[in-house]
Amino acid sequence: MNDPLGDMLTRIRNAQMRGKSTVITPASKLRAWVLDVLADEGYIRGYENTTGKDGHPAIEISLKYYEGTPVIRELKRVSTPGRRVYMSVRDLPSVRQGLGVSIVSTPRGVMSDASARTANVGGEVLCTVF
Repeated sequence: MNDPLGDMLTRIRNAQMRGKSTVITPASKLRAWVLDVLADEGYIRGYENTTGKDGHPAIEISLKYYEGTPVIRELKRVSTPGRRVYMSVRDLPSVRQGLGVSIVSTPRGVMSDASARTANVGGEVLCTVF
């Protein structure tokens, strides 16, 4: 697998299209950090570490719906393994005039764009959520 984070985002999108309440993805630290930001911003109910069918560590993500429609309307990968996107704190994008969130990997950890502006740090823009 070349892009583990992109794989997780695709699994979330596919599960929401099918109306699933949970989705399982292989575990990694980066995925857990991104899920922490999604949970803090209120886009998912939460997640917990489990063991997959094959015995490898996995993460079970509880998806969030509002009146039958998914809370996450749009989930896009910005920085890919083939094209990394780094931005300074002044250039961090605002998603849908501030209604959405950009998830940024900074020297101080993975955080939302608003937290990165408050901490005055830039970094790699991993994905955007609306």
